[in-house]
Amino acid sequence: MAFDGITMANLTWEFKQSLEGGRIQKIAQPEKDELILTIKGNRETIRLQISASASLPLIYKTSQNKPGPLTAPGFCMLLRKHIGSARIVEIRQPGLERIMEFVLEHLDEMGDVRRKRLIVELMGKHSNIIFCQEDGTVIDSIKRVSAQVSSVREVLPGRIYFIPHTMEKADPLTVSEEEFGRLLREAPMKLQKALYNRLTGISPIMAEEFCYLASIDGDRTGADLTEGEMTHLYHTISLSMEDVKEGRFTPNIVYRGEEPVEFAALPLTCYESDGENAYRAQVFPSMSSLLETYYASRESITRIRQKSADLRRIVSNALERNYKKYDLQEKQLKDTEKRDKYRVYGELLNTYGYELSGGEKELKCTNYYTGKEISIPLDSTLTAAENAKKYFDRYGKLKRTFEALSELTAQTKGEIDHLESISASLDIAQSEADLVQIKEELMEYGYAKKRKPSDKKPKITSRPFHYISSDGFHIYVGKNNYQNEELTFKLANGGDWWFHAKGIPGSHVILKTDGQTEIPDRTFEEAGALAAYYSKGRDNEKVEVDYIQKKNIRKVAKAAPGFVIYHSNYSLMAVPGCHLKQVE
Repeated sequence: MAFDGITMANLTWEFKQSLEGGRIQKIAQPEKDELILTIKGNRETIRLQISASASLPLIYKTSQNKPGPLTAPGFCMLLRKHIGSARIVEIRQPGLERIMEFVLEHLDEMGDVRRKRLIVELMGKHSNIIFCQEDGTVIDSIKRVSAQVSSVREVLPGRIYFIPHTMEKADPLTVSEEEFGRLLREAPMKLQKALYNRLTGISPIMAEEFCYLASIDGDRTGADLTEGEMTHLYHTISLSMEDVKEGRFTPNIVYRGEEPVEFAALPLTCYESDGENAYRAQVFPSMSSLLETYYASRESITRIRQKSADLRRIVSNALERNYKKYDLQEKQLKDTEKRDKYRVYGELLNTYGYELSGGEKELKCTNYYTGKEISIPLDSTLTAAENAKKYFDRYGKLKRTFEALSELTAQTKGEIDHLESISASLDIAQSEADLVQIKEELMEYGYAKKRKPSDKKPKITSRPFHYISSDGFHIYVGKNNYQNEELTFKLANGGDWWFHAKGIPGSHVILKTDGQTEIPDRTFEEAGALAAYYSKGRDNEKVEVDYIQKKNIRKVAKAAPGFVIYHSNYSLMAVPGCHLKQVE
């Protein structure tokens, strides 16, 4: 997550336009480390959310509200007392630090105009919201930091506020070319890491972006760069810093399919190298609208993963058991491979046994199957016929074991394939409705506890993904095995095209042709990209995808839903991607 100094600069620029001159109307503290300020200005009321959470520090304008506790916390009461109706005089950011400072003007008890400073520090686990006098004396903070907690800086009432500098970092807005080169050359680390370790406000993703823009390998060290490369990198970053100074921001989120991967205040072009269709960027009108969308999307994905945790555990445990069973069965099957040797021994003893006089420990004879001489171990206490019977008995036992194990191994392999397909369905689930059908399947096949007869069966509302290709063809993607079965054997007509990632669990993808025989290559490529993306191979650079007309697909007898067989198919190499517009 690139909540860095550049993102903070974008927010500062945005807030200066909309919040400066506004007046605080309401202060709430819904969480122990979170504030919501309601500000009225420019004929509109704006809600500002500020969180000093160690795991998710943030600040942005939001349309959402959170109810506060019945009794306001002490820090909230303190702010209400001092700045409950204060006017925002100035909003500023020191350098490119992840710090935003609100200068607030209010009237004290005597009616005199006073100024206070509300300082928001978004620095991971060190995040804080600090309330100060105009001269920097700390009045209080949402998190008090004593000397026992931090040896670098105390944040306690009466202390003087300052920005801690724990290592040598330069401000990229003002750093000279000479200083820039020195810092990077002296850093004993990869160039990309050196950029965000030696420059304030630069995140790892922006460091990667700057290296990409300068066409320099970020895995090199600063000491390896030539003077020309170092100068080019400096000017590349300087151009971006000019955009920051002038407020030319491009808030954008990079998506992989429907999942947000990263966001930044400047364009992220480094993801383009991972494949034409693997990633897509969406630009937002403001950083606040971006953050609200991003965190809502991340929260949705996190919530679904939490909701699916129990189902994942069931699938994972069942897979582990079956993997162990399958390995054991494979080992036992391998032991039966010598069964035919014992049959040959028995046949050769029946043929050449007359040569034995009794008491021999082996028989040397010609194997008439291969024409080569063979030595057959013998039990010297048994006759040739008895030795032959012993070998035939051993052969019969191994043969019966082989036949039984072959069937059991096939069943276990089928169970593994079924469970892996369910695991793939869990990976692409986007809502609780998608999980309902998966749970139904787990119950039907005995992996999950079945509902009681008195329990009401849940309503199925999940539907397959529906996309429109660039050439106007409808493409459907199953979210689970039941939907795969329905798409292939109910929705698809004989002339429609069926796609599936080769040899790995994944969704059935149906390309509707509407009777047309000439389908553009681009449409095949887009359907193949979807089949690759909605499979276990979605993180691969390329995935081989089989495609064939539906009329050539056959259902596997007695198999789980969605399992099919086909022959004479075509194949294509697809870059996993989901850049088409989804139809609701």
